[in-house]
Amino acid sequence: MPTSPSEPRPAGHAGRVDPAVSGQPAAVSAPAAAAPGRVDLAVVGAGPAGLAAAVVAAGLGLRVALLDAGERPGGQFYRQPAPGLGAVRPEALHHGWGEFARREAALRAHTAAGRITYLPLHHVWTVVPGTGTGAGRAEWTLHAVAGPDERAATVGAAAVLIATGAYERQLPFPGWTLPGVVGAGGAQAMLKGGLVLPGRRVVVAGSGPLLLAVAGSLAGAGATVPAVVEAAAYTAYAGQVPALLRNPGKLVEGAVYGGALARHHVRLLTRHAVTEAHGTDRVEAVTVARLDRTWRPVPGTSRRIPCDALAVGHGLVPQLELATGLGCATRRSPDGTVALELDAGQRTTVPGIWSAGETGGVGGAQLALTEGEIAAHAIAARPAPPALLRRRARLRAFADAMAAAHRPGAGWTGWLRDDAVVCRCEEVPAARIREAAGELGARDARTVKLLTRAGMGWCQGRMCGPAVAALAGEATPGPGGCGGEPSADRRPLSCPVPLRHLAELPPVDR
Repeated sequence: MPTSPSEPRPAGHAGRVDPAVSGQPAAVSAPAAAAPGRVDLAVVGAGPAGLAAAVVAAGLGLRVALLDAGERPGGQFYRQPAPGLGAVRPEALHHGWGEFARREAALRAHTAAGRITYLPLHHVWTVVPGTGTGAGRAEWTLHAVAGPDERAATVGAAAVLIATGAYERQLPFPGWTLPGVVGAGGAQAMLKGGLVLPGRRVVVAGSGPLLLAVAGSLAGAGATVPAVVEAAAYTAYAGQVPALLRNPGKLVEGAVYGGALARHHVRLLTRHAVTEAHGTDRVEAVTVARLDRTWRPVPGTSRRIPCDALAVGHGLVPQLELATGLGCATRRSPDGTVALELDAGQRTTVPGIWSAGETGGVGGAQLALTEGEIAAHAIAARPAPPALLRRRARLRAFADAMAAAHRPGAGWTGWLRDDAVVCRCEEVPAARIREAAGELGARDARTVKLLTRAGMGWCQGRMCGPAVAALAGEATPGPGGCGGEPSADRRPLSCPVPLRHLAELPPVDR
């Protein structure tokens, strides 16, 4: 999953954080098990949603396989330092660590008892209707690339829960390919997973609540954060008062982040954006400009801020490749991204396929944990506790309020010069995309991709997809929004797969 627009430069710029924060020993991953023949439930993704679903389903009597591309459970949110780094209190870098620790302990217990088969380093690349007959028939077969040697692995399951999380949304600008420019989530991952800072003087920019958490973490770890540059205005929350009041804990959390910024003398610039990064071998400064209500830069408001790193991101995009490959229907989220259409039991529109967490709309770890537990009850044909349902409704309302408040405005393309690279993998500049849309008749991202190769590279459009869609002029759902009718590519492969895996597949009866 891509977490940063640019690989960070090492020595001389990135700083190592002291791992000696006293306390408990770092958690270690559960041992990998051999792939089971058939299980009642296969969970794809061991982040908050998948982990919660797996342990609750096992507690309800189901045989569960938990497959995850990572080496350790927790996903991106609960990313942990490698044991060799010697971190003795990893929870110091996390919010809500107790929720994870409790479920990780349950995972270990269920794994030891044989109720869960935990399969780390298993990257599921497709889910297809299963094979077999009678009671041993698997409704679904999951194919995965497993381990560092990339061996083929398969798991048969009666039901599948997709909890693949999300990746960062990036809106490009001139200079965003410079070394030292990283994703906001990427900077957080560097700190949590490697105890490394992306630089000594880091500007945090983009939009969304993640920026405050990232800035607070970086400043607390020793970085100088001259500014948090937020493109949206917090006055956008004024129309969401009921959702805010229903979630007092979230308000307290926001106040804690605000207090951390104040203690570290971090300046908060709302309705501003980084419109250009400057430097030769590495980013040396950024230009920040005020935005109007559509996110278009206001002439005459630019200023430069010196820095040696920039952590930037505009929220998250649900990772849907497995689900859309199965034909699961999607919907448009309030922030303009595409998410899965789910019912009250977290079922997708494809029978036998459930989903929880960011795939159903980005909402954070607490909502993901709640949805995972609700999905487990539905799969086990048990009624979910009413308290869980009320918590989901409350947290989802807050998530939708945040999404609407931080939705990118259509005017952001005003900071994108024609020579600025939009598709990093294929090095496609904005001018070629504008030509495809303005002169060659492209009206959507797919047509632009066919004409320019934008989105055909290694990341398969994860980095440039929202920008290409906006430049292609796809219809918007409302004033200042981005993206039109819900749509997502349907791909047979959700990640790179060795050709030998495809050659070894059994023939399909026709």
